[in-house]
Amino acid sequence: MSSYEFIKTDRQDYTVIARLSNPPRHLLNAKMVQELLALAGGVEEDDTVRSLIFTGDAEGTFITHYDVGELSKASDRVREHEPPAAAGDVELHGMHKLLLALQEMSKPVIAAINGTAMGGGCELALACDFRYIARGGVIGLPEVRVGILPGAGGTQRMTRLLGTAKALELMLLGQVVSADEAERIGLVHRAVEPDQLVPQALTLAAELASRPPLSIALIKRCVLQGSELPLLDALKLEQQAFMQTMRSDDASRLMREYQAGDRPLNES
Repeated sequence: MSSYEFIKTDRQDYTVIARLSNPPRHLLNAKMVQELLALAGGVEEDDTVRSLIFTGDAEGTFITHYDVGELSKASDRVREHEPPAAAGDVELHGMHKLLLALQEMSKPVIAAINGTAMGGGCELALACDFRYIARGGVIGLPEVRVGILPGAGGTQRMTRLLGTAKALELMLLGQVVSADEAERIGLVHRAVEPDQLVPQALTLAAELASRPPLSIALIKRCVLQGSELPLLDALKLEQQAFMQTMRSDDASRLMREYQAGDRPLNES
């Protein structure tokens, strides 16, 4: 793995663990975004890696939020020099590029949220395929409290995840929620005790690594791309992906093992 200023990486079997580190406040910033984008590209290209886990390097903090000082300077620049652009002329910010890259990865991405994850930290987690959070942590999009809005996909991903009513409630009031409440409303998959967070994320990663990588990649593509398409087009996408898996060695072997009684479908 490359050396980074804001990310500490280690490898456990088929999984890369990326620990986010920006003391003392543990803020997300433009340089960390670029490092994360480079990391995602490296993981995607490495056939020996089957999953990626993000967690915070500091106890009790995943990412506090995006650096408001950086955003304030950007506000000054646009107020002084930049007229509003039409929607079609807007170039996506680096955060959007990063989070789209994570969604489009062929490998599962797991957020092991070890504490506070507000604003950009929440948006990073929303772009991951799985979200586990440690009890004692909080998560949410409170940007309205400083006069802005969730600008890295939060308005879109939270709404797709929770539905319009709940997403509006959380974002318009700028609410953050506890780990157990986040699990209850479906914002995260699971709330766990802090000492079990990374072990459970690694257990999940190991189980995912036992699944055929082509099936994993194409299920991700069908769900994430298909949800944005009309049903007929999404069904065509699914059919193409299905036939691609049918031509794979894994499918041939595993279906024969199932027919022979050697592999039950409910096997972990």
